[in-house]
Amino acid sequence: MTTHISAHFEKQAQACDRMGSPFTAQLCRLLPDILDRETATGARVLGWPGEAGEDALALRLCGGLHALVLAGDDAALAGVYPPNAASPEALRKAVSATIARHDERLCANLDSAPQTNEIGRSAMLLPGFLQIARDTGLPLDLYEIGSSAGLNLLFDRFHYRYGDSVWGDAASPVRLAPETRGAAPDLSGALYIATRQGSDIAPIDVSRDDQRLRLTSYVWADQEARLSRLRAAMELANETPFALEKADAADFVDAALAARRPDRVTVLFHSIMWQYLRHETRARIETALETAGRAGGPPIAWLRMEPSDTNEPFALVSLTLWPTGERRDLARCDFHGRWIEWLL
Repeated sequence: MTTHISAHFEKQAQACDRMGSPFTAQLCRLLPDILDRETATGARVLGWPGEAGEDALALRLCGGLHALVLAGDDAALAGVYPPNAASPEALRKAVSATIARHDERLCANLDSAPQTNEIGRSAMLLPGFLQIARDTGLPLDLYEIGSSAGLNLLFDRFHYRYGDSVWGDAASPVRLAPETRGAAPDLSGALYIATRQGSDIAPIDVSRDDQRLRLTSYVWADQEARLSRLRAAMELANETPFALEKADAADFVDAALAARRPDRVTVLFHSIMWQYLRHETRARIETALETAGRAGGPPIAWLRMEPSDTNEPFALVSLTLWPTGERRDLARCDFHGRWIEWLL
């Protein structure tokens, strides 16, 4: 395997180690020894034309393998996947045979970037939404970019625990309890969601079995808690109306700003997706928000959970609220929502 591709798989393995997925880390370390140019999948990975890290190449392949297990289409592979235990050699042999058996399907799966719609991130964003509600005293019009299936638009239907503090529907099937480092975030105040709208360049319709499978396949196979809450959130999606459209992120933001109402706060939010946007798209969104915010009128909030600017192994939850345009860093947190450190 070429050096830069091998290095990419190792970097992804290290990330999986940090984020509590030893199985996916093991898989990422085995794949460089398995892939060759004898299969279409191997040839495509080895000759990947783009930036492997930015394109999440390793996770594209891992997702394709997991999809075969979830669909029940490869019993031999399922036998070495969680919850089953297997030696590295047994896993290597099974994965190698699976790539040969399902070469065309796995190669085609590389076309699609991973989409996890990580539900745990709602626990990082909830305190920010409550901060917006307290600061403005208005109902929230929610607009999410990079929505995937739009499941985080349903955040107020989940139950949350931060240490001894709780919020939300006690009967919700989605229960989030991140490790709380330091003081618990402020969960006070009323919250009313007026509208829920999301956009994605490849939105996922969880009412379709094939789309549910695709979404689930990108959750790491040994992280049952993440898999369980994703499935529970997909069930809630059948009960709570929201709009999800295929759209360019900047075009979607322009339309949201044009639809502002005087009796509501327009809230743009996103989580772990900003890095995937083109620089031109980011600039358009930033300019549109700043221009509309400075022009006056109803308040605008920009809430995001994205990697820190310092390349530290955590994300920052940040809020900018217009008309002042002041940015506040609300929290540090884990990329999957396993822990939060409230900063205010």
